[in-house]
Amino acid sequence: MPDQFDKLKNLLTKRIEIIADHEFRDNDPDAHLIALKEISESLEKHHHELRGEISPQLEHFLNNRSYNKALKFLEKVQPN
Repeated sequence: MPDQFDKLKNLLTKRIEIIADHEFRDNDPDAHLIALKEISESLEKHHHELRGEISPQLEHFLNNRSYNKALKFLEKVQPN
């Protein structure tokens, strides 16, 4: 499970980075939107793969797309 948590943490972190990259968004809004869509799809796919293997609280955060909360949860249960 640690590798799966690492992958999930990386995907969540990458999504947050893309959202926060205002220069990317301002310079190429179409590419920014595509990058956001791709990372979101990767997150949803990985979440689907983890169903039944993760805690109910983490499941709740991911179902509701509370990705910041999901990342904080993962950082608590599996710090670097």
